[in-house]
Amino acid sequence: MLYEKLKSDLTEAMKGRREFEVGLLRMVLAALHNRALEKRAKSGAEAPITEEEVAEVLRKEAKKRREAAALFTAGGRDDLKDKEIKEAEMIESYLPKAMDAAELEAIVKKIVATGAKDFGQAMREVIKAAGGRADGKTAGDMVKKFLSQG
Repeated sequence: MLYEKLKSDLTEAMKGRREFEVGLLRMVLAALHNRALEKRAKSGAEAPITEEEVAEVLRKEAKKRREAAALFTAGGRDDLKDKEIKEAEMIESYLPKAMDAAELEAIVKKIVATGAKDFGQAMREVIKAAGGRADGKTAGDMVKKFLSQG
């Protein structure tokens, strides 16, 4: 499980005294812990965090870093930009391989052809069918394109 791998990698990074990795892995594990607490608060029951939820949290954390890097670039802070990019790349290394455009296009075509009428409904089905391996922006652009054709 991805969560267990993150925890074991944290232990290894601590043993190896790799401060950058330790700090980043602690932040990621804290975000995962917060997600588990949110889930427990909503459901009222003790339910473990799923593999899909772990991947979703990792994608969000990586996206935050990419957005921060873009802001630092605009502000002329290349030192901070490089740190954010390095963090994003490390987080993304834990994610499952992203779906390529041809696979995603096939899923979108199938869902639009089966009767998804509006954007929201189509996006929910595409993300579910992609199993969290698709980039939301790319999927959204494809859904818009195929809904406008149909």
